[in-house]
Amino acid sequence: MSKSRELVALVAAVVIGGASFAAAQSGKPAKEPPAKTAREAAKPASPAAPAAASAPTKVPYGIGREAKPDEIAGWDIDVRPDGQGLPPGKGTARKGEDLFVAQCAACHGEFGESAGRWPVLAGGAGSLASHDPVKTIGSYWPYASTVIDYVRRAMPFGNAQSLSGDELYSIVAYVLYLNDVITDQDQELSDKNFPTVKLSNEANFFDDDREVSEKAFWKKDPCMSNCVAGAPKVLGRARAIDVTPEDGKGPRVE
Repeated sequence: MSKSRELVALVAAVVIGGASFAAAQSGKPAKEPPAKTAREAAKPASPAAPAAASAPTKVPYGIGREAKPDEIAGWDIDVRPDGQGLPPGKGTARKGEDLFVAQCAACHGEFGESAGRWPVLAGGAGSLASHDPVKTIGSYWPYASTVIDYVRRAMPFGNAQSLSGDELYSIVAYVLYLNDVITDQDQELSDKNFPTVKLSNEANFFDDDREVSEKAFWKKDPCMSNCVAGAPKVLGRARAIDVTPEDGKGPRVE
């Protein structure tokens, strides 16, 4: 007899014995359990139900403390393409021009053309398929939310997160104006209408679908050496697609 069956038999004996003792005390005969059929007798005993999972215990490590809700809110500032996370505020490109010149032009140039080797923000339309693509907000970036999220989080350089909500929308409106994403200097952008702003290259970005589109190429034991016949051939070099323009090679901004 297995240990589990021995345990079941022992428990049954205790229960029956307890019932007999109670009956003897009351003067009534103990009720016999109903006889099992052959099929029931041959059926293995069901395993005992697991004990209810107890709540996880917090283990103190002796360092730090739990973050407070307002502290978490200070870090939780990401903005999604659907507009979730946008801060309150409003602004126009006309108001943003002076702010951009004062806070951003030292690195990015007055018209987003870049100063020195700092990132270029405007121009580059139609250059992505060329030998020297210029990847800017207008030519390459997929979502306007990426612009406002990054400016809000990291700009101006050296004084990040110092912009008010109205200053943020004004500066971003000016950058979008430089890229012809918006064409009216007085068009007001706010947390209410910002999700409607679309960049020209959005359609060329798509979700990673390799799990579906490339599954036919997956192998249980992939080749790890000498997988292709012949000598390796260099098809391109990283410096040819450098996103940071060299002096004098930045895009022209009219």
